[in-house]
Amino acid sequence: MTVGSKNAKSIPVQRSRSQAAETRRGLLYALPNWVMIVVLFFVPIVLLVIMACSRWSLLGGNRGTNFPENFIKVFENKLLPQSIWFTLEYTVIVTIFLLALGLVLALIVQESSRWNNILRTCFLLPSATGLASASLLFYALYSPQVGPVTRILSFFGLMQEGGSVLATGQSALWATIIVIVWRFSGYYMLLMMIGLQAIPSDLYEAARMDGASTWRIFRSVTLPLMKPTIVMCLVYCVTGSILAFDQFFILTKGGPNNSTMTVVQLIYNFAFDSKKDLGMAAALSLVVLAALVIINSIQMRGMRDNTK
Repeated sequence: MTVGSKNAKSIPVQRSRSQAAETRRGLLYALPNWVMIVVLFFVPIVLLVIMACSRWSLLGGNRGTNFPENFIKVFENKLLPQSIWFTLEYTVIVTIFLLALGLVLALIVQESSRWNNILRTCFLLPSATGLASASLLFYALYSPQVGPVTRILSFFGLMQEGGSVLATGQSALWATIIVIVWRFSGYYMLLMMIGLQAIPSDLYEAARMDGASTWRIFRSVTLPLMKPTIVMCLVYCVTGSILAFDQFFILTKGGPNNSTMTVVQLIYNFAFDSKKDLGMAAALSLVVLAALVIINSIQMRGMRDNTK
């Protein structure tokens, strides 16, 4: 065998060894992420399934398997249909407001040049406030004793003097929606701005040269190219709204008469309030998780269809 043939055989061997070394190095770099995924996701899911299939009280611990008793008790609970309907109603309203307002604010900031930085700061400032802090702030604003909202509404004849905007289910719903829109509209504006900046300016110039109006440009250029961003914001908004808890727990605690009870708050009540039954809470959590997986899968499929 000649020297040239030996070198030709040694080159593929060296390449395979180097590729194997790079693969091991890449797996080593990814190892911390996999450990975090296993510890923070897979282990809690396994524990959740075990709890959902067990007689597991808050103070007594695991007392053995009782599948499917927890799921039967969850679906027989009289508050479940009401909480599901209220969560869906809240999700639809909040999603429409946040997506529409986020897009409008993004267009305003993009078109404005002189006041761009001031407007962006004003719109983003509420996003720096924590959700619990924002809820406590508006709880004080809605208070009949110290807040100005009740006095303003009673001055215009929209409410009785000394009343509260959190006294009825519908008014409490809209009062909570105002908190969420104030808190998150700037965040969705930022996401929409990223999508707007990704649209090539040549398309706008070509549309203007063809004599297209502003509305026509928005409907035929901006909106179609913004579909992936809008779907992504839709996923975030729907998921966050279905998992709503802090704002209702602080403002209404599910009242009055359980009219603002969300599904997640019902899980909390099962675990720590009325039932003190972690098994029922885990069973309902699995149901919510399955619903979120289905809803997000449909939304992500819509995102892939829109990007083709």
